[in-house]
Amino acid sequence: MSDIDLSFVDQTVERLGRRPDAVIPILQAIQEHYRYVPREALRRVCETTEITPASVTGVSTFFTQFRHQPVGRHIISICHGTACHVKGAGIVHEALERRLGIPAGDDTDPDRLFTIEKVACLGCCTLAPVIQIDGVTYGHLTPHSAGDAIDDFLRRQGDETAGRRRRAIEPTGELGEIRIGLGSCCVANGSEKVHRAIRRTLADFGAPAAVKRVGCVGMCHQTPLVELVPTEGSAKLFAKVNADDAPAIVLEHFKPKGIGRRIGYTATRWLDRLLSDETGDPVAAHSIDTRDGPVCAFLGRQKHLATEYCGQIDPTDLDEYLRHGGFETLRRVIEELSPQQVIEQAKQSGLRGRGGAGFPTGLKWEKVRAAEGEKKFVICNGDEGDPGAFMDRMLLESFPYRIIEGMAIAAYAVGSDEGFFYIRAEYPLAVKRVAEALQLCEQRNLLGGRVKLSIKEGAGAFVCGEETALLASIEGRRGMPRLRPPYPAEHGLWGKPTSLNNVETYALIPWIFRHGAGEFAKLGTEKSKGTKVFALAGKIRRGGLIEVPMGVSLRQIVEEIGGGVAGGRTFKAVQVGGPSGGCVPAELADTPVDYEALAAVGAIMGSGGLVVLDDSDCMVDIARYFLRFTQDQSCGKCTFCRIGTRRMLDILDRICGGQGKPGDLERLEELSRQTKAGSICGLGGTAPNPVLSTLKYFREEYEAHLEGRCPAGKCKDLIAYRITDDCIGCTLCAQHCPAEAIAMTPYTKHIVDSDKCTRCDTCRQICPIEAVVVE
Repeated sequence: MSDIDLSFVDQTVERLGRRPDAVIPILQAIQEHYRYVPREALRRVCETTEITPASVTGVSTFFTQFRHQPVGRHIISICHGTACHVKGAGIVHEALERRLGIPAGDDTDPDRLFTIEKVACLGCCTLAPVIQIDGVTYGHLTPHSAGDAIDDFLRRQGDETAGRRRRAIEPTGELGEIRIGLGSCCVANGSEKVHRAIRRTLADFGAPAAVKRVGCVGMCHQTPLVELVPTEGSAKLFAKVNADDAPAIVLEHFKPKGIGRRIGYTATRWLDRLLSDETGDPVAAHSIDTRDGPVCAFLGRQKHLATEYCGQIDPTDLDEYLRHGGFETLRRVIEELSPQQVIEQAKQSGLRGRGGAGFPTGLKWEKVRAAEGEKKFVICNGDEGDPGAFMDRMLLESFPYRIIEGMAIAAYAVGSDEGFFYIRAEYPLAVKRVAEALQLCEQRNLLGGRVKLSIKEGAGAFVCGEETALLASIEGRRGMPRLRPPYPAEHGLWGKPTSLNNVETYALIPWIFRHGAGEFAKLGTEKSKGTKVFALAGKIRRGGLIEVPMGVSLRQIVEEIGGGVAGGRTFKAVQVGGPSGGCVPAELADTPVDYEALAAVGAIMGSGGLVVLDDSDCMVDIARYFLRFTQDQSCGKCTFCRIGTRRMLDILDRICGGQGKPGDLERLEELSRQTKAGSICGLGGTAPNPVLSTLKYFREEYEAHLEGRCPAGKCKDLIAYRITDDCIGCTLCAQHCPAEAIAMTPYTKHIVDSDKCTRCDTCRQICPIEAVVVE
């Protein structure tokens, strides 16, 4: 007899409903409560709802979010997205398993304290490699520092957070503003700690300023980023601020009122410097200027439309959004334009869907409006599953009201009174902020009762980025694409005409109708109008979120905006468009960023992920990585996608393992063509793109692998580690080798035992004189 208390299941059913479409929200609530989905809970759901055993079993086993076995007390989610993969997520994963003593084939340590799970992408690509422990994000990990993240997390658990707060000193007079980005990437890089330090400083000294949370600032490579906006004079910007230096920066620019407070602050700073031997000036150390070369290069080519007011407004402060003209465009559109006029202006703007395929937005709206039936839906596709992409997460976290306004305009145009945000469950902050924004809009009646918007969370299936699979998920079914036609514009959610657009598409709508379709059409190229938001990550100096006019070249993005590849390496390629995209070599980097030009070189625009690769990246391994992802994410409906990608992956595994055979490359090309032709949805149809593009542009690397060599030194079965004569015998490599493959011989040259070596790369990373080489 089970000892599981099922009263929570009954309460959840009462709260979420008994209809079949409630299955995913019910399963998500059950897992959040029990930390997995117990069989007894699933049985009770079927007993008390219209949900059948076949449905609940099919859905709970299809979506990767749901766990059917008990887990440890804490969950470690390891990101294996593209940026994390090329920066060593695999060896970080192995290091965590070793540190926790997790047995082979298991995912939980013997003490049941931690369970490790592999995640397709956490959307914090500029911090790669990244892990999350119960929602706490740690970035820039190495095999050596992975254990430190666990120690830090356990230390946080033991900290006493409760305590008596000192009474805050209230500032007087006109207040300046201290802006700090608190998006997911910013928080993961330490912004929350800086935010707390600033609030504590203001409370202790009564400095004449107010701290303000803002959305993504785009310059992820400079976070934590703090902007000081005084009541008089120009604003000042400070980069890579830490919690220790934040008070000095704030109080240097916002002097405490009153002689007593100033003396107290001066004494405190003097004592801090004395006790810490601090010699540098934190204000000068962190100060940057938008006129500085690197900052100017990063911002110079950008034009903010979808990301308008980035780094300036509080994401969920409705009054501030209204002060910047928020919802004024919606009001004017409804009062001054007919739905058909709205559609015509959308067509005149040249706006194409920013989710990947680039279908004209106005034409889609026109088809939905013309479709028969009174009930119609609008849907925002926020299921950003492309590893290496985080544009939608940033937009949802930073500009929820703008996207709501864009959806409301779309609803008016197509004649819809109901819509849904479909957001990845891996984006909890985005879900939270959109939910808060919707609630405030409802309280203020800003949508005028014309359209009701709500949120549906995804459950971990990349294929649900495809529109018909997404609709199936909302309806409470497995996310499996269906044949088209009919298209969702005619036969969509619950059989009703449905307009489904990407997050970025909706974010652009208010700008277009405020400034005019013609102004938008002036930007970009002949067939690709306006701007595009990109996530710039990988082996790049200045990673972040950028918005540039269509037609800017890949080289301008990588070398000017991004500052080129990091670490003195050579720019090799840029992976465009995620698993459905392709790898564009450096010699084709002058390719303009528009739909047609990218397709011509074997890539696609996709949702906007750009992952830069250097000469240390193996293109065969990159192709295998993407094929493994798409094979794992295949819904299994189409034979060629299900079996074809499996056979292709088998071949690539052999090649990377040094077991390639004559004819393998030709078989890859043939299987690629068959898979593209025989799949009904975009995932299967584009899955071979990374293989075909790397075969086309980097065939010599495939041929080297057939000869038993990996030129980039990445494929473990084809490389060996060796310590050169430069070794000084410091023993650091021996001390940190997790496999004990290096004997400790102080002051003499060390030797790597290849039979024991796991190729984890720890020795090379930790060697102070670069005496470890890969051959």
